[in-house]
Amino acid sequence: MRNIAVIEDEDVHAAKLEENLSLYQKEYHCEFRVVRFRTAEDFLADYRSAYAVVFMDIQLPGMNGMEAAFKLRTLDKTVSLIFITSLSQYAQKGYEVDAVGYLLKPVSYYDFSLKFRKALDLYVMAEERNVSLDVPGGVCWVSCNRLMYVEIIRHRLYYHLVDGVIEATGVLSAAEKQLEAHGFLRCNNCYLVNPRFVVNVKGLTVQVGNETLAISRPRRGAFLAKLTEWFTTGAGKEGEDGTASL
Repeated sequence: MRNIAVIEDEDVHAAKLEENLSLYQKEYHCEFRVVRFRTAEDFLADYRSAYAVVFMDIQLPGMNGMEAAFKLRTLDKTVSLIFITSLSQYAQKGYEVDAVGYLLKPVSYYDFSLKFRKALDLYVMAEERNVSLDVPGGVCWVSCNRLMYVEIIRHRLYYHLVDGVIEATGVLSAAEKQLEAHGFLRCNNCYLVNPRFVVNVKGLTVQVGNETLAISRPRRGAFLAKLTEWFTTGAGKEGEDGTASL
């Protein structure tokens, strides 16, 4: 059973969403646990990454839905987000928070079912590559598909995502064990690298996205061997000059 959050202050619109969710469950023979919040503050208080899909009204009392969405993305990078609004222009910034889309009030079942199914599919695809991080104030879930590399500085871990950085507690050896199954490689005592974001390797440096990271001399051989093995499984190949590239 997956959890669904509805953040909507107006009872009539919350009831309509819950009605559509009930119809969807009957049509697709599935079951959801629906939790409704009247304000964004209530939803974000003591937030835990327990939801597959969040329906967020944009016009809310206090913190509005767009502000709440930006806050949500600092806590949860993988939950699927759908905006609910009366005016489409209010949802145009949804791409900035990686929203699946938006639904116009009153929400029709046809439009709802299309967006909701897409949101569930995206969540399930990301779920298999999610990892949990111990962050100040709780736990955060991130997708390895968005995680470029992990860095340790003064006993703090920094998870560098394509859209930001998350600071977490822990040690690099534990992070390495957690991420090993997802293909992450250690290039020195400070970095774990996601090979999906490796652009090239030259000498004692590896370019990950737009960042250039150091490779320790003792680890270079093993790092290149594992990187080449990863590339040759279908993701890429190693160049003739010894430069690994996509």
